[in-house]
Order: sequence, then structure tokens, then C-alpha cells
Amino acid sequence: MRIATYASHSALQILKGAKQESFETVAFGKARAKPLYTRYFPVADYFIEGTYPEEKLLELDAVVIPTGSFVAHLGIELVEKMKVPYYGNKAALRWESDRSLERRWLEKAKLRLPRVYEDPDDIDGPVIVKPFGAKGGRGYFLAKSPEDFWKKAERLGIKDKEELSGIQIQEYVLGVPVYPHYFYSKLNRELELMSIDRRYESNADAIGRIPAKEQRDLEISTNYTVIGNIPLVLRESLLMDVIEAGEGVVKAAEELMGGLWGPFCLEGVFTEELEFVVFEISARIVAGTNPFVHGSPYSWLRYDKPVSTGRRIAMELKQAEDEERLDEILT
Repeated sequence: MRIATYASHSALQILKGAKQESFETVAFGKARAKPLYTRYFPVADYFIEGTYPEEKLLELDAVVIPTGSFVAHLGIELVEKMKVPYYGNKAALRWESDRSLERRWLEKAKLRLPRVYEDPDDIDGPVIVKPFGAKGGRGYFLAKSPEDFWKKAERLGIKDKEELSGIQIQEYVLGVPVYPHYFYSKLNRELELMSIDRRYESNADAIGRIPAKEQRDLEISTNYTVIGNIPLVLRESLLMDVIEAGEGVVKAAEELMGGLWGPFCLEGVFTEELEFVVFEISARIVAGTNPFVHGSPYSWLRYDKPVSTGRRIAMELKQAEDEERLDEILT
């Protein structure tokens, strides 16, 4: 068995973790990316050009690890039909990518969620508008009124209410962004808190360098495209709020879609009242785990050795292979 993933997003970490657990590794993707994974950071034993070279992956006895880039490039339909063994529950991806299903999942997990506006004309306070799917924050925008919404929605090509099906209008909750990364072991039936990050977003984080008067004069529109990720260590008294939220999501997934296992992330904020408000879930490894290639404070507390999320995936696959239980975690 070899561990494979699409050459983008969190592939360096996944492949490095696989090699730490003595697996051979496969990267596939655009030809331009090959030197990154074979020469500058030699983590791929094989590199295959192509978005999804199914036959070659089958020949190499590969197991695919999904990432945000993989899902975004292939699409949910192709992922659901792929023949190469896939680590995780494919059903979770459809629940993640459809914001109405996602909300149903998070509500069942009994999390505190922002209000959702079905009609832009009902907007009565600050909102954030999000296109569906894993796009790394691209296309998000803030609005404060129906008029402000329709003016800015033109960026996404939305001109009337019939074109609203691909977006969600969500209450903008003021707080500190927090992105906890979890790993749920289906083999051991245990949830682990792997690390926590916050995002560095353009141009939302860059605007703070411009004086307020000049911001008004320039009429800059806020954008939330993710550029990178910043490690975060949470106040210790808040950790149980984050852990209990993760436990709720796993329990709800078992009832709704047959389970969620492997890495996932809850995206939310802590308000000034110290309430964890969750606005999104990523049902796979997120790029926010990339600052922790050598592990995080939380993984060190558990393992006393460097364990990234990528390595934790490989550890689970190794255990399943040793115990002849791969069929329990591959779909």
C-alpha cells in the first residue's frame, strides 16, 4: 500500500507524515508542481501528472487522502465514483459542501450557529456572504443592508433572487477567529485535538495597515481569500468547549451519514462572552494544519513525539493494515 494525494493544499505534510511511518508516497497533479514534491521537498517517491490518474494509482496500490484542493479540482461527483481506495467517509463531503445540509449537521451536533438569512431583503445587521464549497475564502464579502448586499453580489454574478442557490448569507458574529483541527480514530473510537490555527486573509488582514480615513476615501471592499495560516494556542479553560463541539459533530455524523473519521476542522469564533460560535465544518484535512509539520503543543501533550495531522493519518492506516481492518476506514 502506498499513500497518495493531490499535489497542493496540505500534500507536503501528508506525504512527509507517510514517510515517517515508512510508507512509499505518490503525488499527482500539475507538472509545474513536480519539483516542489520531488526536489525542493523530497517527500514523493512517485509523481504522476494529471488531475486524477486513476489507472496509475490503482497500479501503485495507492490509497488517496482527500484535501480541499482535491475535492475542489475533481468535484464531489467524481470523488464519489472513484475506484482508488479513499481514506474517510465520502458521504461527509456532500454534507460539507452543501450549506443547508451542513447546517442541519451542525444543528444536530447542538452547536451555537450564526443566524442564516434566506432572503437578502431581510438583512438587518452585518452579514458575511459565502459561496458553497471549498474555495479558501474566495468570493466572501460583508454586507450591512439589502442595498449593500445587491451592490456587492454583482462580483459573484448574482443579479436577482433566482441566482442565490450557490451562496449562504450568514450573520456576522464578532469574535476572534479560531480553527481547531481534530482527528477521529474510527479504529480506537477516540477524538484527538491535533492543533489550532487562525487564517491570514487578503485583503481583510491587510486593510488594518491603512488609516481609517484613507480606507473610506479608497472605498476598499473587504475580501477573505486565505493566504496563509498562523498557529494559535487557546486559553486552556476554553479547550473543553472546543473538544465537546468536536464530539458533538462526530456523534451527529454517525446518525446522519454513517460516521466521520480522520481529520476535520470546525471554523468559528470565540465571542467576548467566551462563547464558541461555529459557522462551518471542513470534513477533511485543512491547510491550517500546515504550520504543525513537527507537531503542535496539543499533539506533543498526547504523543511525546512529532505528530502532524498528516502523520496521524499514516499512523491510522498503518494500524488498520497491521490489524487487517483497512475495510473499516477506506471507501
